[in-house]
Amino acid sequence: MTEDVGSTVPRRQLGRLLRQFRTEAGVTLDAAAEALEYSRQKIWRIESGTGPVRVLDVKAMCELYHVSAEMTEAMRGLAAETKSKGWWHAYGDAVPSWFELYVGLESAASRLRGYDESLIPGILQTREYADALYRLGRTLSDEERERAVEVRLQRQALLTRRLPAAPRLESVLSEAVLRRSVGGPSVMTSQLNHLMKLTELPNVFVRVLPLAAGPQPGAVAGTFMILDFPATKGGREAPEPSIVYSESLTGALYLDKPGELAAYERVWKGLDALALGEAESKDLIKKITGEMRHD
Repeated sequence: MTEDVGSTVPRRQLGRLLRQFRTEAGVTLDAAAEALEYSRQKIWRIESGTGPVRVLDVKAMCELYHVSAEMTEAMRGLAAETKSKGWWHAYGDAVPSWFELYVGLESAASRLRGYDESLIPGILQTREYADALYRLGRTLSDEERERAVEVRLQRQALLTRRLPAAPRLESVLSEAVLRRSVGGPSVMTSQLNHLMKLTELPNVFVRVLPLAAGPQPGAVAGTFMILDFPATKGGREAPEPSIVYSESLTGALYLDKPGELAAYERVWKGLDALALGEAESKDLIKKITGEMRHD
């Protein structure tokens, strides 16, 4: 199962260290690119952890930044780990390059906290709900759509995995998400029943933010996910820093600066205060499911 975590966390760790050493050495991105005869984009890609890194590149960058021999060796080890592939690579183009990073982070996370204001989040969707979404305004062939749906369903396996331990998922859904019909009443009824079934898992917590709550922090922040990571090596190393993920139609934002994280933590605190409790949320989901059956 360790391969499922893939290379995402080592890539981020390595990128962060290389950026730190470059900054400490007083070398700008442009100066590093010129000295190493790399494109500026290549150095940015390595530092942001969005692709595998060659050991040769790490050696050259460490020499330029005057990094100690011991640290250089440790970072070369990290570079070797960035080449391992997660399960999602088997699906090729069905996973956009900008989304690959998220799937890797999601697989490595120990806690996921998400707010959704328009749709059921991918990790909680049924096959039929996901299929209906992929038919909206997209020019996908039947085969491409099926592969995209399979990726979405495969991601859900992490909620019941045993090793590493399944992450804790805390999901706050706007009531509008439950009432917005996707694929028709039967698809929505199955989706809401599926949601109820998932809440029986000990690590899945779904709460509803009622429309009656009025204006709330999520209305400004929009849909987002906060990912927290476990400590590594038996707790001897600090955990990978948390990250906020916010997706759009053609790309995504990965926010990990302290100020950005603090802003989303405040939003989460506000949502947490306004959302119904778990029992009340289940009652509302059941009520809406009953209404859909009678439509």
